[in-house]
Amino acid sequence: MLATFLAVAMLAAVAWAGGAKLVVSWKNPAYTGAKPKRVLVIGMSENPAIRADFEDDMAVAITADGVEVTPGNHILLRPDSPDMDEKYLKGQIRDFKIDGALVSRLIRVDKSTKYVPGSSFAVPYGYYNSFYGYYGTVYRQVYTPGYLQKDTTVRIETNFYSTATDSGELIWTGTSDSFNPGSAKKVIEGVVKAIAKEFKKKQIL
Repeated sequence: MLATFLAVAMLAAVAWAGGAKLVVSWKNPAYTGAKPKRVLVIGMSENPAIRADFEDDMAVAITADGVEVTPGNHILLRPDSPDMDEKYLKGQIRDFKIDGALVSRLIRVDKSTKYVPGSSFAVPYGYYNSFYGYYGTVYRQVYTPGYLQKDTTVRIETNFYSTATDSGELIWTGTSDSFNPGSAKKVIEGVVKAIAKEFKKKQIL
């Protein structure tokens, strides 16, 4: 779940940190229903703080004209039991007139270590631009030693459903990768930005 990657990401030696990149984006061509107008955002996390940060940020990012987005932590209680209370969930969706639900979950965290070989380059010395100057002083070789680089990739899956029907019909699904995010906050920021951009591009809402 989303809470898991925080400790893992902090252990990585961050060589480069980038935003989330969508590696999968699929809009259901069979969906013919209306665009949802009251959307619920759910982050699948055991950590209440991470869940709230994700849901609140995503709600703000995908809100559009005529679209009301509600973070799950505003209307959904998290019971002690790990089992989902489907009756309660459907009741809240019905009572708050929710017709769309966005759900994100952590798929996996991949860690890898690779060796980056050293390199050498020449530093011009003295009167190197003349033959005799060059021949006399040659080139001083500067060597950069190799090193081990640890990388972490966090993969998040996000599905968007219409809840206008009893079963809930898939409208869109996407998978994002965050490379060396460094913290849960960085993952959330990247995923939220990537999905909001894709929703606008594909006119999901």
